[in-house]
Amino acid sequence: MSTNVLRTADGWWAVRHARAVRVATEAVTTAELLADRDAVRAAAASGEPGTPVADLAALSPVTTPCRVVAQMVNYRSHARDSGFTGDIPPAFFRKASGSVSGPGEAIVRPPHVRFLDYEIELGLVMGAPLPVGTVVEEGDLPSYVAALVITNDISAREVQLTKTQFYESKSYPTFTPTGPYLSLLEPEEFARLLDLRLKLSVNGEPRQDRTLADMIVRPARALTLLARFQTLDAGDLLLTGTPGGTALKAPPKAVEKIGALLPPAVKWKAFFKSQARNPHYLHPGDVITATIATPDGRIDLGEQRTPVADAKQDPR
Repeated sequence: MSTNVLRTADGWWAVRHARAVRVATEAVTTAELLADRDAVRAAAASGEPGTPVADLAALSPVTTPCRVVAQMVNYRSHARDSGFTGDIPPAFFRKASGSVSGPGEAIVRPPHVRFLDYEIELGLVMGAPLPVGTVVEEGDLPSYVAALVITNDISAREVQLTKTQFYESKSYPTFTPTGPYLSLLEPEEFARLLDLRLKLSVNGEPRQDRTLADMIVRPARALTLLARFQTLDAGDLLLTGTPGGTALKAPPKAVEKIGALLPPAVKWKAFFKSQARNPHYLHPGDVITATIATPDGRIDLGEQRTPVADAKQDPR
């Protein structure tokens, strides 16, 4: 059965239901912890009463610096929302690891951003190097991927769209909430990946709800494509795409055709004027709740609750 690990300022903890036992390890980074799996197993199997999880202040279980890579338009439902038809070519982009934040830390909206969006994503945490040229088959996943985490690919949509700039729009500090748990899978549990259901709500209102069966490029194939040009190391993080239900959606085809005839400045002004009436973008005071789990709970990555704050406010 998978083992959930929590990270705090004091170290690492193996989670058992509502309590956690400190892991006896010298590991500081995620990569070091993954290399000390025996210490995690020992903590999980110990008879110690442990500490209530609710008393622990969770940090991101993925330590930085690390590589943070993400898949673009990788769920069929998101492709439909985005106006794509036909085959979607696999694509990746990078995020700054400085965007990684804890599972309860506030998402801070920069002063120039009006259209702040959410994207729940399953994060794959590498447990071993993935050299350039590696071909990963389904059965090879446990050799390269050690753990799963909840991530949220927060996006400044006006930066992304007007500049065609993914790196900047998704890399501001706090734009990759991660955790609470690092869920270490046993090899046989990788067969359950497609059963995982991603759910995200804002202020209790459901926004995203899909299983990994909606994925276009699944993890083994994604790692093979990524390894054509990119090395990954233990502790690096791959975000595997988001399902439909984000605030941003493509305009109707007729509107899109008219927009294509306009000068870019006029087109974007009209588009964002219409987006200003969309109530689904994030605002200060909103609280995002995200979960990823199998229906039977045997793999459960915990619950991520992140408030939204303006940069001028105290994000605490």
